[in-house]
Amino acid sequence: MRYRLSDFDYALPAEQIAQVPLPDRAASRLLVLDRATGAVRHASFRDIVGLIPSGDVLVLNTSRVIPARLHGKRDAGAPAEILLVRALPDGTWLAMGHPGGKLKPGRRVRFGDDSVVEIVELLGGGLRRVRFVGALDARATIAKYGEVPLPPYIRRPPTPADRERYQTVYAEHDGSVAAPTAGLHFTPDLLDRVRGKGVTVGSLDLHVGPGTFKPVETDDLAAHAMQPEPYEIPDETADLINAAKGSGRGVWGVGTTVVRALEAASDERGRVRAGPGETNLFIYPPYRFKVVDRLLTNFHLPRSTLLMLVSAFGGHDAVMGAYREAVKQGYRFYSYGDAMAIV
Repeated sequence: MRYRLSDFDYALPAEQIAQVPLPDRAASRLLVLDRATGAVRHASFRDIVGLIPSGDVLVLNTSRVIPARLHGKRDAGAPAEILLVRALPDGTWLAMGHPGGKLKPGRRVRFGDDSVVEIVELLGGGLRRVRFVGALDARATIAKYGEVPLPPYIRRPPTPADRERYQTVYAEHDGSVAAPTAGLHFTPDLLDRVRGKGVTVGSLDLHVGPGTFKPVETDDLAAHAMQPEPYEIPDETADLINAAKGSGRGVWGVGTTVVRALEAASDERGRVRAGPGETNLFIYPPYRFKVVDRLLTNFHLPRSTLLMLVSAFGGHDAVMGAYREAVKQGYRFYSYGDAMAIV
């Protein structure tokens, strides 16, 4: 079947969009979807320990969110915003800017008296190349002036608590402008319990960029272009996954970012290649998954590339039915919301 953009719509009451995280990360609800039968059951995220069989491999994305949103002023004093995406080899940065029409090459945005960014080049798709020309470099500017880049559906300013809660407990390597939110539910204790039952935990980095959230604007899904995102898969993780696949054990992806990295780095037989890479892989149904057997994920926006990936994994009708059931049962949606396991 050829799916269209409208096939990924669903109705969601605004009050079910989570605005704040739960006090306890692991207290989230967990909707479990059996992709073979379409059956749904309701659980707590703590039940994940009993859900993952001993011997399986659980893969985490250890990318860390940087406080990449910078509020400043243009030369004439009008406000402007810069969202840093990632550093480039020549010392400049890939970034997005608002108001986009005003931030042309040569224009500058100032953050306090000690930090200035200059627009170097427009790259298309809302992206531009910028360089820091004030006393503070990019890292120092982020540390002093950066704000947690909460998504726009969280309709409140970020608080100091968001610096810790909009971050997984296992985040290690700076680089993302949005959290790999499926992992936000894990606590150190929960991961210890998972390991204690014989589950092997591996890790990789995929640095989430704004392209993941770029709206799909064409009814023909094949015409949508994803912006590339960098990833790195350690030798140890590739070896764990390849050994598991070779012996018939399951591989669990914690989040769509893990799925995209592993699928991009695998060959047709499903063997994962270690090392750095970059992917613009857009997964939508139908798609044949080669590596990941089970998926942990949050609930995603209608018409989003993330929902399309989940639909490809779990089956379009089953996933959309599960979303309708989650809405009916009052689940909390999006980044700070509840979780879903597709088994």
